[in-house]
Amino acid sequence: MKHSLQLKLSQHLTLTPQVQQSIRLLQLSTVELNQELERYLAENPLLERADLAGDEPAPPPVAGGESPAEAEGEATPSHEDAITFGEESGAGARRTDEDRDDFTQIAAAEPTLQEALIRQLQLTALSERDKRLALLVIAHLDGDGYLGASLDELHATGAAEIDDLEIEEVGIALRQVQNLEPAGVGARDLSECLALQLRALDPATPHRDKALALVTHHLDLLASRDFARLRRALGVSEDELREIRALVLTLDPKPGRAWSEGDVRYVVPDVTVRKLGGRWLAQLNRDAMPRLRINKMYADLLQASRDNGGRNLSGQLQEARWLIKNVQQRFDTILRVTQAIVDRQRNFFEHGEVAMRPLVLREIAEAVGLHESTISRVTTQKYMLTTRGIFELKYFFGSHVATDTGGACSSTAIRALIKQLVAAEDGRKPLSDHRISDILAQQGIQVARRTVAKYREAMHIQPANMRKSI
Repeated sequence: MKHSLQLKLSQHLTLTPQVQQSIRLLQLSTVELNQELERYLAENPLLERADLAGDEPAPPPVAGGESPAEAEGEATPSHEDAITFGEESGAGARRTDEDRDDFTQIAAAEPTLQEALIRQLQLTALSERDKRLALLVIAHLDGDGYLGASLDELHATGAAEIDDLEIEEVGIALRQVQNLEPAGVGARDLSECLALQLRALDPATPHRDKALALVTHHLDLLASRDFARLRRALGVSEDELREIRALVLTLDPKPGRAWSEGDVRYVVPDVTVRKLGGRWLAQLNRDAMPRLRINKMYADLLQASRDNGGRNLSGQLQEARWLIKNVQQRFDTILRVTQAIVDRQRNFFEHGEVAMRPLVLREIAEAVGLHESTISRVTTQKYMLTTRGIFELKYFFGSHVATDTGGACSSTAIRALIKQLVAAEDGRKPLSDHRISDILAQQGIQVARRTVAKYREAMHIQPANMRKSI
């Protein structure tokens, strides 16, 4: 085989570390961004949060570089002064640990369902043996307060630890647990849970006995809304059945969920939107804007001793500058994209969901001069605080449905119309999906029945037969 040297030219795109960092920061939520910055702060001594003692923070920038006061016609610092990320920026005010409420500690102090039941159990006059059996029952309760094991299973488990255990003793222990608060805890199914709550009410409570008969023997008829058969089964009038049903609806089908540990998500709005001078303007949320700068002591040290360890510090200085610039660019991009969304959805801010217009990523990308993939990153897990609530930026994008006039209606607006129609319907004759489709058609919006059903299910609205009332 003959060996030879060949010269080959090719082109390929390589992302610099700075660009990679910029892309990564852009797709992070505000909470994730702060976690990432804490890591950078721990690794790079040349990077620090601005000294927060004394100076008042500059107002956060609004779209177009105006501060809120400028929008009202007042003189304020420039856009560059208002953004407090750079090396030369002044320090921003921040509440100290003493000033803020420690919600984490408060939340941690809340007992679990099992802990609350055990505390009640310790105050009873039960024997130690009975308390051990009650603890066995409590240990097998799920997050909703239901007993997930049978008496036989509990007996088999307890017999390994408690001598001469009888299954009757397990049943007694279960009843002891069911007498604890909240009422309904320790039930083995929904019917028993509701019955326990009704028995805990004052016997003089109107319709208590009929409601008890309903949840014990006729819960399936209530679930299917077969009110005619339910009236005959209970031997009551329509007005009495209405009151009985109202009493049942006051009961809690999941009595333990108040203590359950859910997946709590904290949303920090990146921008706020308000009306200034007749125009809806987006403004960065000051509390969501980390204030970073170069550590002056280490920067002076680097300047004075470049021959002694200065090379390593020089690299960290460059990394710190990149990070400060990329964080600033992240918020600038979020602000530009948000304002472009606000400009196109101003009718939403004026009139609500029914006025939402169709919007796609490409339209915003062309307006701000960015790629669609960048708009997708910007609008994911970024939130806008408005007079109508907090919304993810992606909320303002959606498909469209053609209208008779040749225009288009946003799917969000159609959902809002469906919600309005259902809220205003006659409970005795709820609107079917086909009827809702016809009503929308009369308003010039062509929506198929199956599309109405899809939107209704997405909003967790039950079908017509399940919405029927007495």
